[in-house]
Amino acid sequence: MSRQLLAIYNGHSADINAVPQLLINDFRDVIINKTNEGLRIASLFGMPQNNDIVKLIVVLADDRQGVLYLASTEVKENYQSLTPDCPQAHWFEREIAEQYGVLPLGHPWLKPIRFHNSYGKPDVWKRSHNGVKPGITDFFRVEGSEIHEVAVGPVHAGIIEPGHFRFQCNGENVLHLEISLGYQHRGIEQQMKGTPNNRLFQYMQTAAGDTTIGHSLTYCNILEALSGCSVPVRAQVLRGIAMEFERLANHTGDLGALAGDVGYLPTSSFCGRIRGDFLNMSAVLCGNRFSRNFLRAGGTAFDIETRHIEDLQKRLAAAFKDVENAADCLFTTPSVLSRFDDTGVLSKETAQALGIVGPAARACGLDYDSRYNFASGIYQFQQVPVATWHTGDVFARAYVRWLEIQHSVAFIQNQLNTLPSGAIAVEPKNISSNKIAVAMTEGWRGEICHTAITDSAGQLAHYKIVDPSFHNWMGLAVVLRNQQISDFPLCNKSFNLSYCGHDL
Repeated sequence: MSRQLLAIYNGHSADINAVPQLLINDFRDVIINKTNEGLRIASLFGMPQNNDIVKLIVVLADDRQGVLYLASTEVKENYQSLTPDCPQAHWFEREIAEQYGVLPLGHPWLKPIRFHNSYGKPDVWKRSHNGVKPGITDFFRVEGSEIHEVAVGPVHAGIIEPGHFRFQCNGENVLHLEISLGYQHRGIEQQMKGTPNNRLFQYMQTAAGDTTIGHSLTYCNILEALSGCSVPVRAQVLRGIAMEFERLANHTGDLGALAGDVGYLPTSSFCGRIRGDFLNMSAVLCGNRFSRNFLRAGGTAFDIETRHIEDLQKRLAAAFKDVENAADCLFTTPSVLSRFDDTGVLSKETAQALGIVGPAARACGLDYDSRYNFASGIYQFQQVPVATWHTGDVFARAYVRWLEIQHSVAFIQNQLNTLPSGAIAVEPKNISSNKIAVAMTEGWRGEICHTAITDSAGQLAHYKIVDPSFHNWMGLAVVLRNQQISDFPLCNKSFNLSYCGHDL
């Protein structure tokens, strides 16, 4: 690999000064060339410096080699946009423009992705501080005598967070869907600076409320990388079990919700109950159905007793039998398959160009899975097969979930049968100064990437979170093109993206 990039492994750290600092044109060329060769942008963010300079740092993921590559550059007022040559960068560049007021010249779709004040100087739209109003933006419109517009949200009938969907339609046919997010930006990343403490850990547990283990484990991996901490094997196994319980509960819930969206009530009602069974197993493991307060830097907060292992084995076998029956009903019912097949198709080429991750990517035939490609923790020793399908439609996104349910159950059963003895935690040392660390985990929704930078005093100077939803919202917009508007709920559920995970 070129000297223009620094190579590190997942969950490792490096000196911040070792990250190559390139001229902006070289920075662009490296990203464009490497993504054309098959690497992906896992993260791209700005970090303010003195004199209105913003340092841009990119994390490129090489799935074939299992290596992450870092590079940086400095920009001031503007730079030539990456997006026309590298569509994966489109959402990241909009975020940088919104947060730091750096204009990506030539960006084809430049508008804010959230409604909040910029960090420091005004954003590129020159909006003043305290002058950013939720929902006030220029929405794309299609003009014509037969065109109509349908607006949904940001307040919804269900118990979901705010998000606005604006459809440009010709009859029932959707020409374009614009997704507007960021109505409840929380400023979590800005709160992550300073000495790590319990408050920061609570932020990570609620970064995306249905991904407690995914984000908090990634945060733990960051702290362990910065402190040189080695986690005991027993704790690594318990962490893996918790991660797969989280996946089982959410995937099962999604299969039930998809069944409900096509009016197939048997699987809908079965999965609602079985999801609760998996959540209850998390409670057996750690005392909380959403696995809150189970993880800590250096290991886990709780151990598991022998009687609980036996209890979980019985519960898991019974729940798998039930979910197997529910899935068999779902995937063998012609009326269901007629609604799932060829609905909301995302091609492999488009998914690759947009940088889609998680089950949505694997449903297009892309074998991206951080548990395999960037294995850390117990996944270094117990591999989970990568589940893929090739059709890219609602059926594929549902079927990949079912395959992953089977793999997760087999993984947990094996871990419970071979749980090693030993300690569940070690006390981590203080984090090192002037370091950069990158941690990546495969949450149930897809790849979670955290990047942390420490200052000379050994405190967190910058923290960047990329939830899988950040990569995938544009994928949902694309699959609605030339689709019936009545298919939106089904397509939306097949992605099941996070609002709060995006609005950090």
